[in-house]
Amino acid sequence: MLKLDKIVIVFFCFSLGGCYSIGSQRLGKDQDEYSVSIIESNKRQTLQNLIRLRYADTPGLLDTTQLISGYQFQQNAFLGVASDTFPIRPNGGVSTQLQQNPTFTFQPVTGDAYAHSFLSPLSPASLLPLAMGGLPIDILLQLSAQSINSMSNNRPFSRRNGDVDNNTIYNTDEFFELIHDLRLLQASGLLEIQLQQFPKFKGKPSGASHVFLNIYPTSNPNLEKITQTTKKLLNFSPNYKRMEVVYGSGTPNPGEINILSRSMLSILGQVAYQINIPEDEFSAGGTSMDLDYEEKPLIKIKYGRKKIENSFVSIYYDKYYYWIDRKDFKSKLAFTITQMLLELSKTTQPPGAIVTIPVNK
Repeated sequence: MLKLDKIVIVFFCFSLGGCYSIGSQRLGKDQDEYSVSIIESNKRQTLQNLIRLRYADTPGLLDTTQLISGYQFQQNAFLGVASDTFPIRPNGGVSTQLQQNPTFTFQPVTGDAYAHSFLSPLSPASLLPLAMGGLPIDILLQLSAQSINSMSNNRPFSRRNGDVDNNTIYNTDEFFELIHDLRLLQASGLLEIQLQQFPKFKGKPSGASHVFLNIYPTSNPNLEKITQTTKKLLNFSPNYKRMEVVYGSGTPNPGEINILSRSMLSILGQVAYQINIPEDEFSAGGTSMDLDYEEKPLIKIKYGRKKIENSFVSIYYDKYYYWIDRKDFKSKLAFTITQMLLELSKTTQPPGAIVTIPVNK
């Protein structure tokens, strides 16, 4: 009997020694997996809204506000002795159970949050600092700017009667020449964007941010020519070392550059209008005809009846799959910038996604 007691003690010591902490081992993996899942979900939601707008359907946002991943780990062991057999033989068993109970909380964006996220124009003071971080300024402005001074980015297919002053000449060609030259200056390190904030007064919080643009001189004759052309298009005054970028349109005040920035709904709409659609969808009257435009779409979205594996992002809508090719770098970059602008437009009132991992043993 003493020998059997030793066996029981050794067995349960082994079982207890096998216990380990789940939380510390799952933390990094859960963080990576849920982060990727949320990002991919947001990408599909953005593409879904683009396609819905192309079909004159209602866009919408559904934010993940809380994420709880719970684990329950159980270990059971037993050891017995059969008394009706001879010789006496011990018997036993061990079982382990791991349960995962994730809980997701979603919040639809409505009311003031919807108006702020979709309908309010993005501030130039929020847009241009993105170029300071290395985002291509030409793609950024092509997406987010309706006009710069009197140079219009208002596409013919999106123009409506009464949208612009008939007495004002809006030159689209000059707009694209400008953003192309700005990109060259940015890549050459000659374009400087400064963000300045007013100091605090009498304990009050600081005021609105101001953004300034400066172009450095260069000894390179080719870049110098681009510099002079860009300054001429932006009405750079020799009396100012830098120009302040403000929200507005038309001829700017001295020392200022007017940028009429778009709302998120306008940004998504401009991209959506360039999406090609299946011929049968047009014939059925589900949407307007394909747009015959000489410029290639900023984001090329493909469609087909079959699902494409290993795409950058894909969704299913009205009997068709729509996707962005993973090898299409330009489209991926423009789509990613659109995602960043969408996050930038969201109100700060609702909390962000919270990940909580309780572990019960």
